Amino acid sequence: MFWIIALIILGLFLLVVEFFMIPGVTVAGIGGFLIIIYAVYSAYADHGTTAGHLTLLFTAIASIATLVFSLRARTWKRVSLETSISSKAVEELENEIHVGDEGVTISRLAPMGKASIKGKTVEASTIGELINPNTPIVVVHVETNKIIVKPK
Repeated sequence: MFWIIALIILGLFLLVVEFFMIPGVTVAGIGGFLIIIYAVYSAYADHGTTAGHLTLLFTAIASIATLVFSLRARTWKRVSLETSISSKAVEELENEIHVGDEGVTISRLAPMGKASIKGKTVEASTIGELINPNTPIVVVHVETNKIIVKPK
């Protein structure tokens, strides 16, 4: 009977790993499910109907208890990442490049590409038209992570 309980605990552990740590359907989830089924089957086959029913009842209660414990918020706060990223992609460019600045395209802007503005290579985009390389441009709008230009 010890091995049946051990198999049920192992199966529940694999199912928790599947649901909360490994995305998708993987070997852990399928294996955990099959291990639990085999443990319940073994209880019926080896120990009789009464032991099989008790094992099935124990497995259902243990599954619900594991699910409730796993879904509690405090359980995952201990292992979850609590930091956030507050920086911006082109934070320094926002202060250096302004509307009206001139430059030249390095690559074709279709609608995005590389441009040189005030001696800095930046990623720029156009409003709609395509701009070929080595074309003079003017900055029309600067956002947090985007520089919009038009041909001069």
